[in-house]
Amino acid sequence: MIRAMRDVIVAANWKMHTTPGDAGDLAATIAARSRVAGVTRVICPPFVSLAVVRDALVVADPDVGVGAQNVHHELQGAFTGEISAPMLVGLATWVIVGHSERRRDAAETDERIGRKLGRAIEVGLRPILCVGEQLAEREAGEQDAVVDRQLRGALREHDPGALRSAGLVIAYEPVWAIGTGRNASGRDAAAMAASIRGVLAALGWDPDAEDVPVLYGGSVTSANIAEFLAEPSIDGALVGGASLKPDEMAGIVARAGLTAAARGAAG
Repeated sequence: MIRAMRDVIVAANWKMHTTPGDAGDLAATIAARSRVAGVTRVICPPFVSLAVVRDALVVADPDVGVGAQNVHHELQGAFTGEISAPMLVGLATWVIVGHSERRRDAAETDERIGRKLGRAIEVGLRPILCVGEQLAEREAGEQDAVVDRQLRGALREHDPGALRSAGLVIAYEPVWAIGTGRNASGRDAAAMAASIRGVLAALGWDPDAEDVPVLYGGSVTSANIAEFLAEPSIDGALVGGASLKPDEMAGIVARAGLTAAARGAAG
C-alpha cells in the first residue's frame, strides 16, 4: 500500500570520509544538485564536520537536514572520545542509531542501541534506527528473526507514541550488501519492510506501524535505486559510498522525487 503521509527520505552517511576542510563544499554541492520537491534530504558527516556542514547548508539549502552518525547511551560522564545527545543539539537534527558497522566494530548490543535511541529522542533528534542481517543469517533463512530481535531489543523500553512523535525512521541494511557491490533485490527489501511493520504492530504501534518510513541501505546507487523505490513499502535510502559523489546523490534524489510525486498524486 502506498502511504502518502510517509516521508520520502534520502540520507547520506559519509562514514569516516571527508575532513572539515572539504566537507562544507561537498555538502553545498550535493544540496545544490539535489533540489527535488517532496524529498527529505539528510547529510550525516563525521562528528568533526557537523558544524561545517551545518553552516554550509544554512547558506546553500537550509532544507537539507544534518545528522550525526552515532550518539552515546549516557547523557554525560567519563566516556573518553564519546559524544552525547545534548552535545549534538544545535549541530544536528537527525542521528543514525545502530548502524551495522557500530554493531560489528563497537560490539553494540540491541539493549544499548535502545538506550541510544532514548537519549536521541529526549533531546529532540530524529532517529534513523538501522537493522539487518548477516550473510550467514540470510542464507539460513533467519533474516526475519534477526530483525525481529533487533527491533524488539531497541524499541521495547520506549513508548510507541513518543517514538512516533519523534519521527522514527527505520533503515533496513542487509549487512552482506554494504560496501560489497552486492545488494538485495527490491522484492527482498519489500518483504523485510512488511516484516518490520509487522513487528511494530506487535509492539503496540498498530495502526501507526504503516506510517513509519522504512529505508533501504546497502550499496545504493543511482543505477539501482529505482528497483527499491518501485516497491510501495520502501520510502527512500540510506546511502553510503555513493553519497560522497554529488552526481550520484543527485540521481538518487531525482528518482526519489518521482516516488514522492506519485504518492502525492495517489493521496
